[in-house]
Amino acid sequence: MISARNIGKVFNQGRPNAFTALKEVSFDLQRRETTILKGPSGSGKTTLLGIVGCMARPTTGRIFLEEREITSLPERFLTDIRRRSFGFIFQQFNLIRGMTALENVMIPAYPLGERHAELKRRALATLDLFDLAAKAEAKVEWLSGGEAQRVAIARALINDPSVIIADEPTAHLDLRLSEEFMAIMRRLKADGKTLILASHDPIVYDSDLADRVVELRDGAVAGSAERA
Repeated sequence: MISARNIGKVFNQGRPNAFTALKEVSFDLQRRETTILKGPSGSGKTTLLGIVGCMARPTTGRIFLEEREITSLPERFLTDIRRRSFGFIFQQFNLIRGMTALENVMIPAYPLGERHAELKRRALATLDLFDLAAKAEAKVEWLSGGEAQRVAIARALINDPSVIIADEPTAHLDLRLSEEFMAIMRRLKADGKTLILASHDPIVYDSDLADRVVELRDGAVAGSAERA
């Protein structure tokens, strides 16, 4: 479904403070499977997620989505692919304070031009999937950590993306909430979603959820293993 070929990323290229974040990274993501990017902080996981999810461009190499090369597409096309194909769960959740849970979930769908009433109905239904309908009108800063993460997951699903990308999703959660998150990911996989999770947490990379674990170290692939 998604192929990364010889991906390299250099920040501040040509300057004295140039930094190579990724070096010749190649791997494949299969439809309806879960791929875990494993590695310590600074290994390049977040940078790679951003490139795979069309949030950034590589310095070298190419990304293919459904056998279509997308790396060189104009920004407006990449933006459309990102909105329709990918749902993002960020490490810090990135919910907008001062807005309600419902408003946060609706935000990614506004550029698609859907009627407000229909979008609101769909967002409420998505919150209800995570037992959050009663919190729809609550400001996100009033929510618990577990509730905030479920809002972030609902927001990632609002455009019905085929691929869910999560960056260090359990980094700020206790054991109970981490296990709750993994249960939600299993449910999404059973529903046919393709998952790519970046984590250095064994709760994630040792989970039975993983079909493939790609280990990154110092910006390069240090190993790749498929689970039976």
